[in-house]
Amino acid sequence: MTVSYFEWAQNLQQYRWDVEHVNTELQKIMSRSFHEVYQLSKLHDISLRTAAYMLAIDRVAQATRLRML
Repeated sequence: MTVSYFEWAQNLQQYRWDVEHVNTELQKIMSRSFHEVYQLSKLHDISLRTAAYMLAIDRVAQATRLRML
């Protein structure tokens, strides 16, 4: 899904990234995402799956609140 987003962004900008750049950006995003989920799972003593759901729901809720402003 993340690489599909990269492709979409590249198409909008009419610019192509080389494979190394895609892999570097993907590594950054996946590492950051894992750490966010891991920290939440440890903080609440829950599974990684539950932590990922909590994080996703929180992000949707935040986006919804911002749209209501």
